[in-house]
Amino acid sequence: MVIGGGPAGSAAAALLARQGWRVVLLEQARFPRPHIGESLLPASMPVLEELGALAAVQQAGFLPKYGATMIWGRDPEPWSWRFSEASPVWPHAYQVWRPEFDRILLENARQCGVAAWEGHRVSEVRLSDGMGDKMGDAASLPAVVRYTADDGRRGEVAARFVVDASGQAALLARRTQTRRWDAFFQNLAVYAYFTGAESLPPPDANNILVEAYEHGWVWTIPLHTGHSSVGAVVDSRYGREGLRRLGARAFLAQQLSQTALTQRRLRGAQWDGAAQVVRDWSYAADKVAGPQYALAGDAACFVDPLFSSGVHLALMSGALAAAYAATALKAESSGDAALTAAAAQAYQSLYYREYRQFRELARLFYASNLTADSYFWAARRVIGEAGGDTGYSPRHSFIQAVAGQPPRGYERVVLERGQAPPQFTDSLRAVEAGRQARRRRLAELRGDPQRNWLLAARPRLADGTGVARQAVLGAGEFTWGAALNTLSQPEGTPCSPLVAAVARLLDGQTPVSAIVERLSPGLDAAALGQLQTAITNTIEILYVDGTVAEL
Repeated sequence: MVIGGGPAGSAAAALLARQGWRVVLLEQARFPRPHIGESLLPASMPVLEELGALAAVQQAGFLPKYGATMIWGRDPEPWSWRFSEASPVWPHAYQVWRPEFDRILLENARQCGVAAWEGHRVSEVRLSDGMGDKMGDAASLPAVVRYTADDGRRGEVAARFVVDASGQAALLARRTQTRRWDAFFQNLAVYAYFTGAESLPPPDANNILVEAYEHGWVWTIPLHTGHSSVGAVVDSRYGREGLRRLGARAFLAQQLSQTALTQRRLRGAQWDGAAQVVRDWSYAADKVAGPQYALAGDAACFVDPLFSSGVHLALMSGALAAAYAATALKAESSGDAALTAAAAQAYQSLYYREYRQFRELARLFYASNLTADSYFWAARRVIGEAGGDTGYSPRHSFIQAVAGQPPRGYERVVLERGQAPPQFTDSLRAVEAGRQARRRRLAELRGDPQRNWLLAARPRLADGTGVARQAVLGAGEFTWGAALNTLSQPEGTPCSPLVAAVARLLDGQTPVSAIVERLSPGLDAAALGQLQTAITNTIEILYVDGTVAEL
C-alpha cells in the first residue's frame, strides 16, 4: 500500500510493482493537480531513468535547466553557475510544470502495474505493531488503511506494508508526534504564477533566479507553459504578521517590490491566479521506518527549498522506500527480522544523509550572504556561526556539507561567493591541509617504482573508523554486507569484500605484505600482482581520506 501519488509515492509504487508486488496507491486528489516545486536537479535524472519515466519527461516539452542565477553572497550583481561544472553526465535538469510532471509519474506507475486510485483520501492507518517498534507475531498481521472516496464511499484496504508518501500531511509522523521542527529554518513562503515575465539573457534564460533582499529571498522559475513560478521566502514571524495585515497577494507584491532584478523581470507580467502560502516548513521525523512501514518524501522530512531539493529527495526516498519494503516483505517470509531492522536503519541513514547535506549547505549559504543587511540575515549569520540546534561541530558541519559528498556545484558557490562562518572555513582549511600533507607524504614514499615501501608499512585505522556488518543497498532491496565508517562518512559507506577485509587487518601491527599474503592463498603470480596493486591502492586512498591514521 502506498499513500500519496506525488513523486515519492509514484516512484515507490512503480519500483515495487516492477518487482512483482501487488501495489495499491491511494491519492486524495485527481490528477492533474496543482503543486509547487518545479525546479529539478540533475541528481534526479538517473532516478527517473530507473523508473522508466525519463523518456516521457524529456518529451513533455519542459524547459531544460542548466543551472542557476543568483544575487547572493558578497556581490550585489547577478552571477550564474552551471550543472555541467559538477555533473558532466547529466549537465541539465528540467523546470517542470508539476501538474503534468506528477501525472507522468503516476501514469508510469500504472503502466508498471500499480492500482492507483485517485480521489481517495486516507483517513486512518492502523499498523498491527503500533509504529513497528517491535518484531514478532504482530508484524505478520496486515495493516489496515481506511479511506473516503470523493463520491462519499468509505472503505479499507489490508496491506502487508505501507509506504507513507502523503506529503506534508505526514499521516504517520503526525499521528505519532514524531515530527521535529527545524529551529534554524523558521521561514514561510508566499508564491504565485505570472505570465509575460522577461527571461534572463542567454545562456541563462532557463535558469532559476534566486535573489536575496532585505527580508529574505525570492525565486523565479520559468516554465514551458509561459508561466513563471515566483515566490518569497521570509521569516515566519514577519510573514505571519504581513499576511494578517495585507493578505497573501498584497504581501507578495510588497516583497517583490523590494527586489532589484526580479522586479525588473516582472514589470510587464500579469498575475495568473491567487497567491498561495506554505507555512509548514523544515522538519524531520525521528523515525522513518519500521517492520510494516516507511515514510518517504515530505511525509518524512522537508528542508528549505533554496537548492530545489524537494523533488530529488522525494524521488530518491521513493526508490529507497521500495527497496526497504521489498526487503521487509521478503524477510517476513524468511523470518530474518534482524535484516529488516538493519535495513530500516540503513534506509533512514541513507535518506537523512542526503537530507542533511542539503540542510547544511543551505544553512551555510544563509550564513554566508552579505548582499542584504537586515535582521533576517544578521540573525541567520549568528545562528549559522553557532551551528543552529544541530549540536554539530563546525568540522562535522563541513563534512556533512562538502567532504566526501558527490559534487553538486554548491560547494564552490558557498566558498567563493559568500563569506562563510569562520568556524566553517577553519574546518575547511584544516581538513584540506591534512589531505594535502598526506598526499605529499605519499609522493615522497613513491620513489620505489615497485612500491615496496608500502609493503613494509604497518597501517592503522584512525580512531572512530572501522568496518561493520550492515544492511547495504543492492539491486532493488537491502542485503547483508559491510560498510566502512570513515571521518567523511561516519554513518558508513558500503564497501566491497576486499576493502572490508583489508580494513579489518589495518591494526598498526600487521605489515601490508602480510595482509597481501593472508588474502591471497592459492593465487598465481599474475593474480597475486593484481591483488597487491588493489590492496595498496585501497590503503593509499584510505590514507589520503584520513581513514588510515598512519602508515
